[in-house]
Amino acid sequence: MNNEQYRYLEHLSELYPTIGKASTEIINLQSILNLPKGTEHFLSDLHGEYDAFSHVLRNGSGAVRKKIDDVFGHTLSNADKRALATLIYYPRERIEVEKEIEEDMENWYKITLYRLIQVCKTASSKYTRSKVRKALPQDYSYVIEELITEKAEVLDKEAYYDSIVDTIIDIGGAEDFIIALAELIQRLVIDHLHVLGDIYDRGPGPHFIMDTLMKYHSLDIQWGNHDIVWMGAAAGQRACIATVIRNSIRYDNLDILEDGYGINMMPLAAFAMQVYEDDPCEIFSIRENSQYSAVEKALSLKMHKAISVLQFKLEGQLIRKYPDYGMEDRMLLHRIDPVSGTITMPDGKTWPLRDTRFPTVDFDGDPYALTAEEEMVMQRLCTAFRNCSKLQEHVRLLLDKGGLYRVYNGNLLFHGCIPLNEDGTLKKVSVYGEKKQGKELYDLLESYVRRAFFSRNREEKNRSRDILWYIWTGPGSPLFGKDKMTTFERYFIEDKSTHKETKGAYYRLLENEEVVSRLMEDFGLDPDTGHIINGHVPVHQSEGENPVKCGGKVIVIDGGFSKAYHNVTGIAGYTLIVNSYGLMLTAHEPFTGAQDAVTNEKDIVSNRVAVHSFPRRLKVADTDHGRAIRARIAEIKELLEAYRQGMIKEDKR
Repeated sequence: MNNEQYRYLEHLSELYPTIGKASTEIINLQSILNLPKGTEHFLSDLHGEYDAFSHVLRNGSGAVRKKIDDVFGHTLSNADKRALATLIYYPRERIEVEKEIEEDMENWYKITLYRLIQVCKTASSKYTRSKVRKALPQDYSYVIEELITEKAEVLDKEAYYDSIVDTIIDIGGAEDFIIALAELIQRLVIDHLHVLGDIYDRGPGPHFIMDTLMKYHSLDIQWGNHDIVWMGAAAGQRACIATVIRNSIRYDNLDILEDGYGINMMPLAAFAMQVYEDDPCEIFSIRENSQYSAVEKALSLKMHKAISVLQFKLEGQLIRKYPDYGMEDRMLLHRIDPVSGTITMPDGKTWPLRDTRFPTVDFDGDPYALTAEEEMVMQRLCTAFRNCSKLQEHVRLLLDKGGLYRVYNGNLLFHGCIPLNEDGTLKKVSVYGEKKQGKELYDLLESYVRRAFFSRNREEKNRSRDILWYIWTGPGSPLFGKDKMTTFERYFIEDKSTHKETKGAYYRLLENEEVVSRLMEDFGLDPDTGHIINGHVPVHQSEGENPVKCGGKVIVIDGGFSKAYHNVTGIAGYTLIVNSYGLMLTAHEPFTGAQDAVTNEKDIVSNRVAVHSFPRRLKVADTDHGRAIRARIAEIKELLEAYRQGMIKEDKR
């Protein structure tokens, strides 16, 4: 044993100071290896749709209903199963409904408690008692543990459990216990949550989603391009700030910024009213503005135009500052002819502009320079974003639990794509002079994201902040995956041929098994057993597109949670469940709302399809966690041997 090994075992002996404690831990860990693998839940492209997200999280994409079916089989009617499922999803709300319609609440309490206890027993059966105990609500942990744990030493079990339930009801604790049991079931049916990006933008509640994730028991997050642009805004990157605000206005979601994060939009509003006072700004429409008054709508249009022009200026400054980005074709303001009201695009074609009023653009000097008033607006917005404590907390969660990709239990998880050449080889992307591809590109970009928040070198921190904008929209970004983002064209040019954004080669080669296998190998996966799971580009189920590609090796789970996509995709999102038996993909119909679910017991209509079944039921030993446990067992066995050889002394104090 060398000195390094000896020092490590000494440190380990502080955790297991005696032969008995070390032996007990080995027995405990060895038993965990033989438990069934925990259930993983995969969600992607939530886009601020908090209500649908919350419901899918509550029902575990059908995992709760499956547990109910497993427990009760044909002994309960479908109506009773549906009622029990609704109660588990929304216990507080459903109890209030039952109080209005149920004549004998005491009997309802008793029946409900017994049913929940049975579901709880099944849901907890594949976990150690220690893990279940940690999941229990602190106030009721002892009683719930008694209820869901078999007592072999109790002769009259029925009387024993009856007395506990009767006492709970008698002391007025039934409702609290029902809520506690329902929330425990929600937690136990899903062991680990994967969120594959794009929590932000489009929908009205990304901040509520982030609040929920901050309290979730076990999760990881793969950043999406919409998350990255919000992270850039939180870091104070100006082009990202302008983009976040423009998207929020466009989708009628300024409440997220003003109410959700407390960011003051008055500086932008006052500026927009002054500069665009006589400009109707008609082309800067708002997606959902039915509740706007005429004055509110006029102000929103002006703010929309003001921040859009600011965004185009700030983006032009970045592209000019970093030729390495290779985005010169996205600098368009200097291509405008203000006299003729046209723009000549990089391909040489000239198009008439839908709007020719640019009072803040200096066409005779530098079109990308901010006016003094614009500079003041951006300074105040930058300060607001950087000093918003709630936004910083949410971004810290993204940093702590997130990354650009994750290899987990033999699967590769990421949001967008892996940049490829047309022949399927890995595409080299230049990042500040370094050319990287595949996994190395992901690793380098992720390191820059973290440096944007943690570097103490001012120059490095600024460059790292700036590349967050490139990750959002750059042609070589693995999170964007297109040749360009045609925001300017969609606003200013009528001809839709100019709006086209061409997807990268990755999306055209997903059915090529040779290419997919090479990608898995680049990230250290076994192509015979691994899967690539990603989102980003909505699957158009209504047009017959299949989310399962390459014989099941690739699964694209963006089915369009965002309401803006429902007409295009034909559904309201895909989710994936991976349990000890296999992979199950679920396509969800649009969610009609929590109130409908509570009052009418209306669950999300979902269609489940088996993607892959394992040849045998997987155990914890077959997972990454199992490999870590085996390594720990080996270390503790070394400690045991060191105790027995007298190399390290036991501490029996």
